[in-house]
Amino acid sequence: MTTKKLLIVLGTLLLAATLLAACGGEKTEAPVVPTEEPAPTFSTDSIPYYNAWVNSGHNDVAGEPFRHWDGDDPAEVPTSCARCHSTAGYQDFLGADGSEANKVDAAVPAADAQGIQCMACHNPVASTLDSVAFPGFETDEAGEPVPFVVEGFGDATRCLVCHQGRESKASVDAQIARFQITDVDAVVAPIKDDQGNDVRFGFRNIHYFAAAATLYGTQVKGGYEYEGNIYDARHMHVEGYDTCIGCHDPHTLEVKVEQCATCHGEGVTAEGGLKDIREPEASAWDYDGDGDVEEGMYYEIEGLQAALLAEIKTYAKDKAGTGITYDPATYPYFLTDADGDGAADTNAEGGVVGYSTWTARLLKAAYNYQVSLKDPGAFAHGNKYIVQLLYDSIKDLGGDVSKFVRDDAGHFAGNTEAFRHWDGDEYTVPAGCAKCHSAGGMAEFIKEGAVVSKPASNGFLCSTCHDEANWPERYAVTTVPFPSGASITFSKPDADGKLVPDDANLCLECHQGRESTTSVNRALANKEPDTVDAKIRFLNVHYFAAGATLFGTDAKGAYEFEGKTYLGKHGHIENGFTCKSCHDVHELEVKTEACATCHGTEDLEAIRYGDPVDYDGDGDTAEGIAGEIATLQEALYATMQSYAESHGGALEYKAASYPYFFGADGKGYATWTPNLMKAAYNYQYSLKDPGAFAHNAKYVIQFLIDSIEALGGDVTTYTRP
Repeated sequence: MTTKKLLIVLGTLLLAATLLAACGGEKTEAPVVPTEEPAPTFSTDSIPYYNAWVNSGHNDVAGEPFRHWDGDDPAEVPTSCARCHSTAGYQDFLGADGSEANKVDAAVPAADAQGIQCMACHNPVASTLDSVAFPGFETDEAGEPVPFVVEGFGDATRCLVCHQGRESKASVDAQIARFQITDVDAVVAPIKDDQGNDVRFGFRNIHYFAAAATLYGTQVKGGYEYEGNIYDARHMHVEGYDTCIGCHDPHTLEVKVEQCATCHGEGVTAEGGLKDIREPEASAWDYDGDGDVEEGMYYEIEGLQAALLAEIKTYAKDKAGTGITYDPATYPYFLTDADGDGAADTNAEGGVVGYSTWTARLLKAAYNYQVSLKDPGAFAHGNKYIVQLLYDSIKDLGGDVSKFVRDDAGHFAGNTEAFRHWDGDEYTVPAGCAKCHSAGGMAEFIKEGAVVSKPASNGFLCSTCHDEANWPERYAVTTVPFPSGASITFSKPDADGKLVPDDANLCLECHQGRESTTSVNRALANKEPDTVDAKIRFLNVHYFAAGATLFGTDAKGAYEFEGKTYLGKHGHIENGFTCKSCHDVHELEVKTEACATCHGTEDLEAIRYGDPVDYDGDGDTAEGIAGEIATLQEALYATMQSYAESHGGALEYKAASYPYFFGADGKGYATWTPNLMKAAYNYQYSLKDPGAFAHNAKYVIQFLIDSIEALGGDVTTYTRP
C-alpha cells in the first residue's frame, strides 16, 4: 500500500471515530491500522532454467552480437538485424507483440539488446510456431519469388527463425542477374542505381551460425548449388536426435555429448571428440584426398576447405587479376592481397582493403567457402552437403578434383536420383516407393507387411537395417516375397528343419525388381504375339534387381518364354555365398580380392566360368562372361530395332530417360507388340542389373537369346546354356 493510500485510510478512520463520539455512541476500541506488506524477495532460482541460460551465448549481453550497435547514431539495432539480435525484435518478427508477423516494424534501442531472454521463446506465438520461411526461394510461373518454407520441426522451429542465414543460392544468382553478367570469368564493373550512385558487385555473406541451412541442404538451398548437380537434403539423424533441441540443450546450447556416446563411443565426450565422428557409410571414402579414411568428418571438410581456399587464391590472381586473402574475423572477410604476401593490403588510414575485383565464378566459390566456415557445427549438421558444395566449387574454379570424393555409396548417396526423385513432391516418397527409397520404409514393411508414404531422406540410416529395439542386431527375415509370387530366401534350415534368418535377405527386400514373368503375362493376356496393340505399355523391371538374377527361374524376374527351360539359383548360392559375402554391406563395393582366390583375377569382367563355350558366336572363347553378354545385348537391340521398323516404326533406347524406349517423334514408344515388349523388358532387365554377368550369367544369356529368337532373329550362331 502506498503512503498516499495509507494516509487516506487513516484519515477516514479518524473521521469515523470523531463522528461516533460526537453522537454519543458507545465507546469503541481504537482501530487497528493496517501495515504495508513487505516487498517480495526476488530470487533467480524461481525462474525455470535460469541458471542454465545465464551463461549461454544467448545471454552474452556484453558480446558483439548484442553490442555491435552501441556506437551507432542513433544507437539502435536496425529492423534488418533486430529479429535475431534482440528479444523485442524477435517478438516483433513473430507478431507476439501484436504487430504484423514475419517482419520487424521498428528498430530496437541498442541499450535494450540484452540477449535472447525467456520471453523471446516462451510466449504463445513462439510456442505454437511450426512454419518458417528461409532466405532461399524459387520463382513461380509469374516470376515472383516463392520462399522455401520448413514445416513440422516442432518446438525447435523457434531456432530456425534465426539460425538460417541471410543469403542463399537465390540471392547470389539475383546479384549476378542484376549486373547482367554473361561472362562469369570477367571482372564485374560497377553499375548505377536509381539515384545515379555507383553500386559495386560485392561479396554475399550468409552470416553466422546458419546451422539450419546446413541441416536442410538442398531443401532451402543455403549454399550455392551449381546447375546440373544434385545435393543432399535434410540431414536425418536417429529419432529423437534429429532437431536442434534433440542434440543441444535449449538453454545452455551445449551439445548433449553424453548421449552422443551411446552410439558414437565414449571418445566423443573428450575435448574435440565430436570432430572425430565418422559415419559408417563414410568409412571408405577419402573426401579430401589426404589418404586418411579414419579421420572424422570435421577433418575431411577441413581438408576440402583448405583446397578450396588455395584454388580461390589461384583463380583470383590468374583470372581476376588481383590477389586475395581471407580473414574470418575481419569484415568483409575476403581482402585484397595485391602483392601476394599472404597479408591483406591496407589503405592510408591503416584499414584493410576489401576485395573488389570479383567475377561471378569467384563469388560463387567464395560464398560456399564462407558457408562452410560460418556454421562451425556443419560437420554434424549436414556434412555431406558441405562436402558437395566445396567439391563443386573447387571443380568450377578449374581445380583438380580427381583425388577428392563427392558421392557416397549408393545406399547413402542422398544426392542421387534414387533419393531426390520426390523433392518436387514436398519431399514425400509415396507408399509404392517408400519401402526401398526412404530411410524408414523397409523396417516398416518388415514389421507391418506394408508401408505408407515416408519423408524423403539422404539415403538409408543405420535403423534401416538394424533393429533399434535389439541394437545392433539386424531385422530377422527368413523369406522374402517377390513380384512373381515366389518366396525367396538365403536362409538355411537348422537341425529341426526351421529356417534361420539370414542378413542377406534384407538385400532381397529391395533388390528384386518390381515386375516379373507373371506381371508381363498378365499385362499381355489374350493379345496376339506380333500384332501392334495401342494399349500395351512398357513394363520396367526397375533397377538393380540383383536378387532376382541370382535366383534365376526360382524368382522369374526376367521374362521367361513359354516352352523354354531356365536355370535357377546361381552356384554361388549353393556354395553358401550371399550378397554380403561378395559386397561390403556399407560401402557396397565388391570384395574383389576374395574373387581372386578362385578366379585368379580381380578384374570381374574378365572372369569366365572356366568353359570354352562361345555363347555369343564371335569366336572369342577367352573373353570374360561379361563380354559374351554384351555382344548378345547388342544383337538383341539391333533385332528389336529391325523388328520395330517392320511393325510400325523406329525404336530408340535411352537408358537414362523415362520411359526408356522412344519412337521417331521423340515420344514414348507406342507401337508395341507383345513379343517386342517381352524382348524390350528383357533387354532393360539385363542392363538395369549391371552385375548380371556375375549374379547369374548363364540365366541372362538364356533369356537374351530367347528374346532374339522371339523377334525372328537368327540365333544359330549362339550357344544357349
